[in-house]
Amino acid sequence: MSDSQHTHKPGTAHEHSHGDKLQPVDKHDHASHGGSCCSSAAPALVKISDAPTEGARLSRFRIEAMDCPTEQTLIQNKLGKLAGVQQLEFNLINRVLGVTHDLPTTAPIIDAIKSIGMLAEPIEDGAQADDSRAAPMKKPWWPLALSGVTALAAEVIHFTSSAPTWVVALVALVSILSGGLGTYKKGWIALKNLNLNINALMSIAVTGAVLIGQWPEAAMVMFLFTVAELIEAKSLDRARNAISGLMQMTPEQVTVQQADGSWVEREAKSVELGALVRVRPGERIGLDGEVVAGNSTIDQAPITGESLPVEKTVGDKVFAGTINQAGALEYRVTAAANHSTLARIIHAVEEAQGARAPTQRFVDSFSKIYTPVVFVFALGVALIPPLFMGAAWFDWIYRALVLLVVACPCALVISTPVTIVSGLAAAARKGILIKGGVYLEGGYKLDFLALDKTGTITHGKPVQTDYLALDPTVETRAQVLAASLAGRSDHPVSLAIAKAAVDKDLSLLAVDNFAALAGRGVRGEIDGQAYHLGNHRLVEELGLCSPALEEKLSALEEQGKTVVLLLDASGPLALFAVADTVKESSREAIEQLHALGVKTLMLTGDNPHTARAIAAQVGIDQAQGDLLPTDKLKAIEDLYAQGHRVGMVGDGINDAPALARAEIGFAMAAAGTDTAIETADVALMDDDLRKIPAFIRLSRQTSHILTQNIALALVIKAIFLGVTFFGLATMWMAVFADMGVALLVVFNGLRLLRK
Repeated sequence: MSDSQHTHKPGTAHEHSHGDKLQPVDKHDHASHGGSCCSSAAPALVKISDAPTEGARLSRFRIEAMDCPTEQTLIQNKLGKLAGVQQLEFNLINRVLGVTHDLPTTAPIIDAIKSIGMLAEPIEDGAQADDSRAAPMKKPWWPLALSGVTALAAEVIHFTSSAPTWVVALVALVSILSGGLGTYKKGWIALKNLNLNINALMSIAVTGAVLIGQWPEAAMVMFLFTVAELIEAKSLDRARNAISGLMQMTPEQVTVQQADGSWVEREAKSVELGALVRVRPGERIGLDGEVVAGNSTIDQAPITGESLPVEKTVGDKVFAGTINQAGALEYRVTAAANHSTLARIIHAVEEAQGARAPTQRFVDSFSKIYTPVVFVFALGVALIPPLFMGAAWFDWIYRALVLLVVACPCALVISTPVTIVSGLAAAARKGILIKGGVYLEGGYKLDFLALDKTGTITHGKPVQTDYLALDPTVETRAQVLAASLAGRSDHPVSLAIAKAAVDKDLSLLAVDNFAALAGRGVRGEIDGQAYHLGNHRLVEELGLCSPALEEKLSALEEQGKTVVLLLDASGPLALFAVADTVKESSREAIEQLHALGVKTLMLTGDNPHTARAIAAQVGIDQAQGDLLPTDKLKAIEDLYAQGHRVGMVGDGINDAPALARAEIGFAMAAAGTDTAIETADVALMDDDLRKIPAFIRLSRQTSHILTQNIALALVIKAIFLGVTFFGLATMWMAVFADMGVALLVVFNGLRLLRK
């Protein structure tokens, strides 16, 4: 018996930064498998104590039976009373339980879980949840077949012969025991823990039917319930496999270069960082890496959702799970198998299911009240008419038992998580990584989208178009000075200036005391003299502007060009104009957003002339230029003040405050970027802006399906409760109504997975 353990950092587990608040994330709060989904799903991160104590460790267990909120609630109630347990983390997708505790061994935890009818298998330290997940043992089919045959036989014998009652009872009992022992076992455990889930309600209903002599109906109800459970489990597995199946896109073996230069097949998960891997045409890439030799085209659809292959050459990134199409490539491994971009996507989608959507929170709260209320109502139906109105005990007890079957809010509870899981998986297939159901459901509410310019609307790779030496005596030296300063910055405009100098074979100079000036430019010392390289705003702040310079700047800025000036203490020495090109996909994206009723606003640090020119090219409604990061944040605040629901799209650190303040922050080109994948509300794996209208359309479809499912479940429940009260429904009809609606909402939610 071994623990998977590490020191727990208090206050850091599973928190998502959004705006100025840290919000705990509820992971995997969904009904993911099986028909026993009627208990309200407890939060996946359950804090037993305020904060983990010093020295507390995290032990992980695989629990094959833990596949639904029913089991989650039982485990939470049991371990919550165990001294030393401080926090529980539920991963229902992988059936993995994490327990933060300070116990000397994990034996008490395993024993506690065993006492509620489940087996907890410790996961070795360093193992992945996916690695630990064994295929569940297949149950033999004959007990269910025997249950069905004997249930039907009991009905036939009861209606077509004068056989003694004990014969019908014996045949029915065989049906109930062969098909319903598992339900009875789970129901008994739930009742012991005061948990009214579907297994408890079904056990009570079937037992009640037996006690009042309804043997054939009791047998048929148990058989139908077991069959419905099986169908529901298979249906929900599709949603589960939509996510876990992504990992199967990576090959298990890769060709790795050895120390002696030979190439050997090795398991991908055993390959170390920095190793050299070869991939042939037609093969899937096994690990993230950087190309060191070869040229090829790669199908990156599994990661970015791009429909066309992408050219790759030396220095380009490649991702695990993508397909090498044309030529052979050699790449150096940059991430271990369990930390590849694809692995992080899968992990992020799994965790995203815990950020429960508002509809799911409503359903969970509603079901907590609904089930006990209906149970008490059924008890009243069984007792009040016979005791106080002289009604027949048999009739009203039977009606009460039917009500118990109808009472379970299974369809209601299961409708939201399966829809959210399907939506998250569908988005991931398109290269849209959504970090929670709350964002998937909330996306349809956006009516205003703010966008950064560079790298978002434009390609982000501008080129130098104009150079003017304001002092002719330093024409060449000004280019060298500017390029030397620009070469120390990673801003696209600076890179364009530096590249222009390199293309002219100019040698750059050493820069001392270099500093970046947010939203304005850079400064540094060259040969002991201070220089600035910056935009119009910086020239104004330094008091070095003049009417003649303003005229030159305006002429270039009105052409949509960004102007940067080199300055020393005496004034401007030279100006450089840089222009970026607009992505064709940006124009289409803006058109699609407008068609969806979403207005657009461009926010950029470039000058207002450039902002207006670019905005006009792509059809953006409003544009603001010359903005610092705090100005972008204020622009978002202003839109909120006008009553808008605002999203923000960006790709840089300067956009971080606005991204955090927006209702939904979209990070562009997140593939291979740890920070974007981990912190964005929605990460677009490539730089195609058309994925945002696709996200909004998916959000609207998800919202419609959620509404349909809840309305369907509530209306059917209300109708059937009324029909039952008036004695027009039977128990097997109740099972069909309850589980039938559950299957309908599951299938409706799974529609999101269709391509």
